[in-house]
Amino acid sequence: MDRIIIIGGGLSGLTLAYRLHQQGHAATVLEAAPRLGGRIWTLPGTLGTPVEMGATWFSDGHSQLRALIAELGLGTFPQFAEGISLFQTKSFEPPQRFVVPATDRPSYRIAGGTGRLIEALARALPPDAVVLNADVISIREQGDELRVATADGMVRAADKVILCAPPRSAALRITFDPALPPEVDRILRNVHTWMAGSIKFALEYAEPFWRKQGCSGMLYSHAGIVVEMYDHSDHRAEHFALAGFLNGGAAQFTQAVRRELVLEQVGQLLGEAAQHPVAYYDEVWTGPLLPHGEPVARPHENNGHPILHQGYLGDRLFFAATETDTEAPGYMEGAVQAAQRMVERLVRAGQRVP
Repeated sequence: MDRIIIIGGGLSGLTLAYRLHQQGHAATVLEAAPRLGGRIWTLPGTLGTPVEMGATWFSDGHSQLRALIAELGLGTFPQFAEGISLFQTKSFEPPQRFVVPATDRPSYRIAGGTGRLIEALARALPPDAVVLNADVISIREQGDELRVATADGMVRAADKVILCAPPRSAALRITFDPALPPEVDRILRNVHTWMAGSIKFALEYAEPFWRKQGCSGMLYSHAGIVVEMYDHSDHRAEHFALAGFLNGGAAQFTQAVRRELVLEQVGQLLGEAAQHPVAYYDEVWTGPLLPHGEPVARPHENNGHPILHQGYLGDRLFFAATETDTEAPGYMEGAVQAAQRMVERLVRAGQRVP
């Protein structure tokens, strides 16, 4: 039985480990961060609201993700969109008001938070299948195996290594010996990483004052620090929040300044009650594990590129992050599909899977 190391404990890595474990194959997940989930990150709010700092929504068309959620016994609910929504084009003009038609295809969320999906996958794995704070710095070919070294000095041997971390992050942080072909390295460094550079925020409230005003909580703006906002209350409508995305330039501000600007904008649009949240949260999605900046020029750039579907280092090294998917790259659906594609590839390669 092959020794398999999966690099990255986000949705694609954990789904891959889960599927392999189901079929009797041991795999070790190495996660550089002190937590699992990657770009899925649900914080427990001050009042108990599941606050999403990362991936949140999915649709009817995300069939493999929906099947996995159902398989793990998790509930889902539609994104609240009832009432008046706002579109702000200029800061000195009243916002345009609109209503989202009920016939539009809804978005969905996971009851209790997207983090429930990560928790369920982790529970289904053996306790020793996941290693946190395992920052992979090199992958070296030695004889008929690969040696995976982490920053803490540990070296692990593997017959197959599956990179489920974002391709650009892998290219910038991991040394390969022998080196990957120059064209492969160039493409890896130019793969758009989803969430990199994004700023997610949330405001937790004791009451859903916007609903009482007949508002959906939905806002699109070209005029303020908040560029998108949605109702972020829980599935039972017992805990309440507004959440969305900030202008990317807000990363240069401190969190205190971002909070001040968010409350000013939301207060102008939704009234005095908006300026008194129980708590404010935000997350700037950049850093050593999710590098942001040049050279990626546009969304989806090189996502699903054929180079990402090939094997390297003697057909022992593969890529399976959501950015490798050709149908839903960057989405949670893409992560699940990438994992499933890799399981099928291992089967074709001769793994003893029923």
